Amino acid sequence: MPDLENQRVAVYLDFDNIVMSWYDRVHGRNSYSRDRQRISENPTEPEIAERLLAATIDVGAIIDYAASFGTLVLTRAYADWSAPVNAVYRSQLVARAIDLVQLFPAAAYAKNGADIRLAVDAVEDMFRLPDLTHVVIVAGDSDYVPLAQRCKRLGRFVVGVGVAGSTAKSLAAACDQFDAYDALPGVARPTVEAKKDATSPRTRKSKPAADPSADLLERALRLESDKEDADWQHASAVKSLIKRIDPSFSEKALGHKSFSDFVKAHPDVAEVDESGNIVLIRLAPARG
Repeated sequence: MPDLENQRVAVYLDFDNIVMSWYDRVHGRNSYSRDRQRISENPTEPEIAERLLAATIDVGAIIDYAASFGTLVLTRAYADWSAPVNAVYRSQLVARAIDLVQLFPAAAYAKNGADIRLAVDAVEDMFRLPDLTHVVIVAGDSDYVPLAQRCKRLGRFVVGVGVAGSTAKSLAAACDQFDAYDALPGVARPTVEAKKDATSPRTRKSKPAADPSADLLERALRLESDKEDADWQHASAVKSLIKRIDPSFSEKALGHKSFSDFVKAHPDVAEVDESGNIVLIRLAPARG
């Protein structure tokens, strides 16, 4: 069994997935698909080069985040490294001691099989290296759900990293912890958004969506209160429960510096007591 006192981490990056997803996050949905041919034919074309630069992946932020869980014993990145859009990252990845696994698409627009190769390697590594405690999967495809589930059954703590808006909810739910790439320390949030998405008639006429994080907070508070048979609950316990319910939850990704700030932003749902050494929260009287 893995030794949790000496945490050892394996990292697997579906690099094509992250590059494409971040490009869409920066420039708007399906932008990569629309620009794919131009990127493939001439990535140095001024307009395309500028768009690629704006959607640059911060490799260091991903690796540093993974290292926060323990010692990195192996790190692999899967992609077609002959493609210029990926080749520009090779020196950065090699400098961080990342193994580059070369994949080739079966056809011009086919998948390159990263999910299959990555999953096979990860399972093999878990049997070959029984001291692995954590598996970090950097991807957003629902195809990785069985891998995450298998890693958990084999006793590993599974961490997922994916681009907000491009990650399957099923993958986030299958992980023990899931964080958006956008929210990693050092990652600059996108400043360029597709104007068509922001100003389309459908977007202008639609009503504001309900805040799912508020519902999540209320649900966790009710569950914790029922379990402890008390109104006031430790904020840390409530946050832990929220993370178990939704591993993708991150108060920082929602624009809050701390969990307390997140709770304070929902006064209609919960109250905060910071008068003591321990932060306590409870359901707002109207909700009780």
